[in-house]
Amino acid sequence: MNVQQMMAEDGANEMETSNARQFLTFRIGKEYFGIELEQTREILEYTGVTEVPLMPKFLSGVINLRGEMVPVIDLAVRLGRPAIKVQRRTCIIVVEIHAQDQDHVLGLLADGVSEVVEIPNQEIEKAPSFGANIRAEFIQGIAKRDNQFVVLLDAANALSVNELAHLVETELQ
Repeated sequence: MNVQQMMAEDGANEMETSNARQFLTFRIGKEYFGIELEQTREILEYTGVTEVPLMPKFLSGVINLRGEMVPVIDLAVRLGRPAIKVQRRTCIIVVEIHAQDQDHVLGLLADGVSEVVEIPNQEIEKAPSFGANIRAEFIQGIAKRDNQFVVLLDAANALSVNELAHLVETELQ
């Protein structure tokens, strides 16, 4: 390998480590989570949802978003926590997940939105294999912001349309 190749490789490595991603951070209980900003469409003030009978506990109901029916998932329940108690800062984060060559719009119930943060890739640690009490495939990493850990969710896995549909079918049987 010559010096030019080494410099080019070092430059490529610097570019990789200097890359940063933007996350919308939000709170569920006392824990902070993040989801990639590019998957986020909007944040809605919680004004209620229409409950759907015989649905699993993680499905709070549906909302009408400009003529489109959007299922609202209680992210706390989906992550194995107690259900969110609606309060003044409770909101719905509308996300778009691409799966099976289609875009799926989902609402995520959260206790409150914090901020949009830019996190350099080198500051994102792999999730520990223990202690998080969340399925490992739901987590793409953990970052530390202002002395607080932020669990960065892998929305494609945590909100897998196939798995959610399977859970709905299983509970209905």
